[in-house]
Amino acid sequence: MKIAFIGGGNMGEAILAALLDKGLSSPQDISVGDISQPRRQHLQQKYGVTVVADNRQALKNATVIILAIKPQNLAQVMAELKGQLKPTQLALSIIAGAKLKTLCQGLKHNRVVRAMPNTPAQIGEGLTIWTATQEVTARQRKWAASILGAMGKEICVEDEKYIDMATAVSGSGPAYFFLFVEALVEAAINIGFSREMARVLVLETMLGAGHLIQKSGQEPSELRRMVTSPGGTTAEALLEFEKGKFSDLVKKAISAAYRRARILGGEQP
Repeated sequence: MKIAFIGGGNMGEAILAALLDKGLSSPQDISVGDISQPRRQHLQQKYGVTVVADNRQALKNATVIILAIKPQNLAQVMAELKGQLKPTQLALSIIAGAKLKTLCQGLKHNRVVRAMPNTPAQIGEGLTIWTATQEVTARQRKWAASILGAMGKEICVEDEKYIDMATAVSGSGPAYFFLFVEALVEAAINIGFSREMARVLVLETMLGAGHLIQKSGQEPSELRRMVTSPGGTTAEALLEFEKGKFSDLVKKAISAAYRRARILGGEQP
C-alpha cells in the first residue's frame, strides 16, 4: 500500500510508525509532505520515508492520502490540493471537526474517510471511530480499517453524527482520565504519601480497574457495588462524590465537548 501523509504531526507520526511496525507498508512506499524542514528531517532520519515540502508532490503515486494537518491549516491545504487527487485515490482525514462535506468540496474529491483517533494510538492502544462517503469502495474501506486498526481498535459507523459524539467521549476522553489521575495523586499526597508513591498507587489502580472492567464481563455499576461495603471507606468516599454531583458534572463536560465539536464542524450552537 502506497501512502502519502499531508502533515507530519504527532498523530500522523503515530499512524506512520504503526503502519511500519505492523508491516502494512514500507518506508519506500511512504511519502510525507510537511512545510516544516525540521519535522521533515526528523521523519526521514527516524523512519527512512520520503519527505517533501510540496504536498502535491507527496500524493502523486499514493493509493491512500492521509490528511494529518491542524484544523487551522485545512483551508490552505485544501486550496492547494483541490482537484489534484485522482478519482481512484482514497483521502483519509484525521482532522478534528472537518466534516465529509467540507472535505469533499474543498478537495473536489468524493472518496473520503473521516476518522477520530485518540492519543493512546501513539502507543498502539488507541480507539478510532470512522465513517466514509458512499463512493468509497469495499476495498478502500478495508484499507482504512487496516490503517486505523494498526493503532489499536477501530469502529466504523455509517452516520457521521457519531464522529462528533466520539470526539467528546473517546477523542477527548484520555484528557478526562489524565485530570482524574492528577487529582487523585494530589489527594494521596495531601494525606501523607510521597509524590512517587502516590503516582504508583494511582496509576496501578487505574490500570487494574480498567482491565477488570474489560475482562470481568460485569457492568461498572455492579463492580462498584461489589467493592462498596455499607458504612465502609469506599462508601464514605463515594458519598462525597455524590454530594459534589460528580455524575452531573461529567455529563455537562461531555455535552460541552460535543457542542464544541459541532461548532468546529460549522454547525450552529
